[in-house]
Amino acid sequence: MEQQKVLEAKNICKSFYDPVKMDVLTDITFNITRGEFVSVIGKSGCGKSTLLYILSTMDTDYSGQLLIDNISMEKKTEKELAAVRNEKIGFVFQFHYLLNEFTCLRNVMLPGLKLAKVSEQELEAKAMSLFKILDIEKLAHKMAHQLSGGEKQRVAIARAMINDPIIIMGDEPTGNLDTKNSKIVFDTFQELTSVYNKTLLVVTHDLSFAENTKRIIRMDDGRIV
Repeated sequence: MEQQKVLEAKNICKSFYDPVKMDVLTDITFNITRGEFVSVIGKSGCGKSTLLYILSTMDTDYSGQLLIDNISMEKKTEKELAAVRNEKIGFVFQFHYLLNEFTCLRNVMLPGLKLAKVSEQELEAKAMSLFKILDIEKLAHKMAHQLSGGEKQRVAIARAMINDPIIIMGDEPTGNLDTKNSKIVFDTFQELTSVYNKTLLVVTHDLSFAENTKRIIRMDDGRIV
């Protein structure tokens, strides 16, 4: 049985003109199937973050093709792309971007409230079950500003999962954490793929993190090596 392709990049190229043409990404082609845990590594400035912006549909200025859940992102309006991001992609950034004026539970519910597919009660129950899965139940009713960095990142992972996305993308998700908390975040990701068959794509500088993922995509100078 062929594995379900969650994301496919075909010949993606991107250039900046400043004032001469500079190629940032050249002929990026790969796909990710359901349940894979993939890391993207490479030196600073090799194009990792630029690639992630394109794959997450936030940057549409490129040539080539991007398919998410077998649907081409070509010619989609900004509104349609925003809907794809909210429904199909979960994000975990280096900075957690939690809103301090809300409880952690409310923070996790926010993308679901925006999607508005289920009632608020159902959403709250779903959020609580995520807190349980991630072993952070005790944080649900705390205010976001009361948490440590590692705790905030785990709440951010719960938030990334609330709409049951087909892929979770991370941009240096352990970049601000110490070794102990980095390991907790890694183990959380690992469990999401191995136990819950979630698909993860993580851009990282952390080699020990990358070496424990199922697959490493190495980039150098805008290309996959």
